[in-house]
Amino acid sequence: METVNDLNPMQREAALHTEGPLLVLAGAGSGKTGTMTHRIAHLIKDKGVDPYNIFAVTFTNKAAAEMRDRVETLVGEGVRMWILTFHAACLRILRKHADLIGYRTDFTIYDPADQKVVAKNCVRELGLDEKRYSPAYVLSVIGKCKERGKTAADFEAEPSGTMQHDSLAEIYRLYEETLKGNNAMDFGDLIMRTVFLLERHPEALAEYTRRFRYIMVDEYQDTDPMQYRFIRLLAGGYGNICVVGDDDQCIYEWRGADITNILNFERDFPGAKVIKLEQNYRSNANILGGANSVIANNAGRKGKALWTEREGGDKIIFERTYDEREEGRYVAREIERCVGDGYSYRDIAVLYRTNAQSRAFEEAFSVARVPYRVLGGVRYYDRKEIKDMLAYMRLVQNQSDDLALVRVINEPRRGVGEKSLAKVRAYADASGQSLFEAFSDEDALMSLSARARAAVISMELAIRRYSDGDHNIQEIYDGLMTDTGYVAALEEQNTVEAERRVENLLEFKSVIMEYEESEPGITLSEFMEKIALISDIDNHDREEDAVALMTLHSAKGLEFPVVFMPGMEDGLFPSGRAIEESGRIDEERRLCYVGMTRAKERLYMIRAQERTLYGRRDMTMESRFLREIDREYLEGAEKIGSDTTDYFHGAMGGGDGFASAEVFRPFDLIGGIRKEVARAHKREDGGGMSGGAPFAAGDKVRHNTFGDGVVLESDGSVVTVMFGSVGKKRLAAGIAPMEKI
Repeated sequence: METVNDLNPMQREAALHTEGPLLVLAGAGSGKTGTMTHRIAHLIKDKGVDPYNIFAVTFTNKAAAEMRDRVETLVGEGVRMWILTFHAACLRILRKHADLIGYRTDFTIYDPADQKVVAKNCVRELGLDEKRYSPAYVLSVIGKCKERGKTAADFEAEPSGTMQHDSLAEIYRLYEETLKGNNAMDFGDLIMRTVFLLERHPEALAEYTRRFRYIMVDEYQDTDPMQYRFIRLLAGGYGNICVVGDDDQCIYEWRGADITNILNFERDFPGAKVIKLEQNYRSNANILGGANSVIANNAGRKGKALWTEREGGDKIIFERTYDEREEGRYVAREIERCVGDGYSYRDIAVLYRTNAQSRAFEEAFSVARVPYRVLGGVRYYDRKEIKDMLAYMRLVQNQSDDLALVRVINEPRRGVGEKSLAKVRAYADASGQSLFEAFSDEDALMSLSARARAAVISMELAIRRYSDGDHNIQEIYDGLMTDTGYVAALEEQNTVEAERRVENLLEFKSVIMEYEESEPGITLSEFMEKIALISDIDNHDREEDAVALMTLHSAKGLEFPVVFMPGMEDGLFPSGRAIEESGRIDEERRLCYVGMTRAKERLYMIRAQERTLYGRRDMTMESRFLREIDREYLEGAEKIGSDTTDYFHGAMGGGDGFASAEVFRPFDLIGGIRKEVARAHKREDGGGMSGGAPFAAGDKVRHNTFGDGVVLESDGSVVTVMFGSVGKKRLAAGIAPMEKI
């Protein structure tokens, strides 16, 4: 069996250092999970610490499960310790102490689809513009508030002076009232309300600070303000906190992660020891060298120099294609070449910046018959029939869940129309009942037709039948499928679509069986928690022989022998917003670093010279991240910069802006630029402009911020310039800090 002596010197030092605050800066592929699990094993086996007194927290179910399995391999099965995600840990605390914050312990967790329904209903109820206050926008505002511990009352109290803020405050207030009335919480609540619980109820906090003598936090760079407060509270007991992370892999600032949490760890925990894990066990030397050369351009880093004993290996392959369709075909061809070299499809991933890029690859792979799976699309658990049955199961668990009842009241059809439902809702509001309770009331049922009354009573009896606590999950599920008439209604449709839905429902029974076999005695409440906390990436099946398509953000924590990174263009990656907004490029560069370090043996980086995205077709400029890779690690390095520098050399060197015929190639972006400049020359009749404007097409210019460029077009007030650094820009003539050179 592997022991702590099998670790490298820095890993071993981290595993054996147990007392006081410890920061482990773990570079990509440096074996941090092994280090953490050996540290836990050392505490239990060598120092005699009761597993009950150890708490390890991470971000994904996958990471938590892997850590738990490895700890049990080292110290034996049945370890009584918390190895949980942040949400799962907070949920466990809330289940025990929900009464302290005004909830019942059987509260429901609303997933993003449920949240959208609630948000949309709130906007409608308040009579606000549904386009202006879309569910996505509203939930973004509410989510950001909860990441920072800002309640609806806090948000409402902020000075604003704008109608938009006041409307959002009303929506937030009603949203919270709706959730509370349904005895439900969303994901943001799980952490925010746990922090409030621990801060406001010292007796609850003392229970956990006494228990957890040793706390370990994985991916500490991704913690947001409320997760940070949660950890600080728990660490206030013994002070034995070990955080593991990598500031170079902080890629979630857009959803609340605060990189200063890891950068300021030594300030927050005086006397902290810092250990760096810099030996990489994943990528070959060329891939690692290329990634290091990119991330070195970020300022404010802790600073690491990853190295590997896997010298050499394939260089990073750079390819330039004409457009996104050719990009897709190129990737499909190279995948088949990799398979011919002995790789399996499951060994390969295509990582892109935005989900919109997947279309070109799906089309190309379908034609080439390359098996693939898109991660980040519709989750299995988001299919309608699965959501419907989960809503029935939620009602068994929590009969205050009005959202669940509204979802299934007519699934299958029971003849409860909108007007009848509105009358029952009004009755429930007036009598202080939930909708389920109102539908059990004879007075409320009088608003329904005789057929509808009979159908609703039958459904209500089925829900109550399985709420007695005497049934396991399979029995509840089987009973609900039949007693509610759901499956019978699908079978009556006698269509291929209905048959597929029945098959999905039967497959979900397999999910239940697996949970009950792996966790004997699991309750309905515990099962519903696990389903609610599953992410799409947790469902990534490594055994399915298919190429994985996913965003770069989704790939965090994964690794593949072969990785393709398409769309390496300024404006796409890094994103246009990151280029425009101060301080955003660093996070995009970290995302590039994360993508590159997912690759173990082969890494392809591709850019298209023209791209159609969101209904627009534009010429592109290669990503600045490509230009930051040291050429010694690249195959195809001569292609980087050639599509612009050839033109700039001609246009800026005093000629007419056209390179020689032999330089012109069909896949040259510059071909498009030349045409555009030629058209501009023609329009402006050799460069003359009305009003004596100083810039003409073909002029070489220098901008204080963007550097050197070439004028493509000018109408006297607006000048369009192609810059070598940032691509095409439209600037105000006479105002922009720019001059001819």
